[in-house]
Amino acid sequence: MTLEMFVATYGYPALLVGSLLEGETIVIIAGIMAHSGYLQLPWVIGIAFCGAFCADQVVFQVGKRRGKQFLDKRPHWKPRINKVRRFLVRYELVAVLGYRFVYGMRTITPIVIGASGFKTRRFVLLNLCSTFLWAVVIASAGYFFGNVIEALLNDFRRYELALILVTAAVGGGIWFYRYRLKGR
Repeated sequence: MTLEMFVATYGYPALLVGSLLEGETIVIIAGIMAHSGYLQLPWVIGIAFCGAFCADQVVFQVGKRRGKQFLDKRPHWKPRINKVRRFLVRYELVAVLGYRFVYGMRTITPIVIGASGFKTRRFVLLNLCSTFLWAVVIASAGYFFGNVIEALLNDFRRYELALILVTAAVGGGIWFYRYRLKGR
């Protein structure tokens, strides 16, 4: 199976699953793939938006319904929880609109926001705006990153698989470090 066939078969479903779980790395890779012509940038943005928005709503509802119990069972998250709470109290609107742009805070913040008693309707509206902006920015960054790399390399097609694998490895390494090694 060629890279083109693989991406055509699994690209959008993989993007949806990746954006449900964490997002940045997979959305950047999807943006690069859109630049290469394997995916369509508007679809990448739309799917990234849907996946991330749905994940945030689920995590917010977990926070709303069982936030205190959930957070109490994760004492290693306490420093981040306290940071989010302080920032949320001080800069409520900025915290809700901007948390998804702060790497490593995207999972915990909606739980803390939900546990804080934040109104669901307000969170949905603010999260719609934030998630759409995030999807456009991150997917476009991948798209333009592919454009820059293509300008630097004469034979971009020859290196595209390596570029995608390096991007995935770097993103996976950052995730592993943040959540598996440092998060304990």
